[in-house]
Formats: sequence, C-alpha cells, structure tokens
Amino acid sequence: MQDDRKTIEVVAAIIRKGDSVFATQRGYGEWKDWWEWPGGKVEAGESPEEALVREIREELDAEIRVDSFLSTVHWDYPKFHLTMHCYVCSLISEALHLNEHEAARWLTAHTLRTVQWLPADDQLLPGIEEILAK
Repeated sequence: MQDDRKTIEVVAAIIRKGDSVFATQRGYGEWKDWWEWPGGKVEAGESPEEALVREIREELDAEIRVDSFLSTVHWDYPKFHLTMHCYVCSLISEALHLNEHEAARWLTAHTLRTVQWLPADDQLLPGIEEILAK
C-alpha cells in the first residue's frame, strides 16, 4: 500500500548549557501542551544548520552556535511523516524569549523524562542522556 502522507522536513536544536538542555512546550495545535526541541521547517535553499539558526532566532530571539549533528529521526504521525535533523547547539547570547511556545524549561539528565514529549522528540532522549552524562 502506498503512503500518501506528506513528508515534513524539520530541524531541531538541543541547546545545551552545562548539565542542562532547553525544552519548549507547544502552545497551539493538536499537540498543544506537549514538549519538543525548538526548531522548525527547512526552507528551500537552506542548509539544515542555516534553518536551525534562523528558526531559533524567530522562535526564541536567541543566537546559537550549531556544535554537532546528533541524529535524524523519522517518525510517522497520523497525518504526515516527519524527518527531523537534530543538532547539539550552544547559546551565543544568554537571552531566550518565548515567541511561539507557552513554556520552557532547562532539563537535566534526571529531569529529562518529567515532561510529555512529542513522539518523535522522545526518540532522542537516550542519546541526550548520554551527552549529558559526559
């Protein structure tokens, strides 16, 4: 059977500061109140890294440095297939302002699983726990 769902390609920032990573809570849509890594869609002509810097500037009024590639997650949601390229990043500017999300938290390896993650974002937790343990 052919899958007619569209594929959405996005990038996600795992923003690390010390022993914590920055997580955001969706404030809209059918996944409202679920937690995710900040980021968004890759636009035509952009590299994933360029898209990530732009998205974090738009969503959080923050400047980041993309430090390393973590992984690509493929996830089938009911209405679409998600391809999410995930990068470990660090803040260039300390200020973070929530332009699109209703809440945010700095989470440690011990508190990472205390929020309700979107299914695709949840797939990254073992790798992030490993990074935070270093």
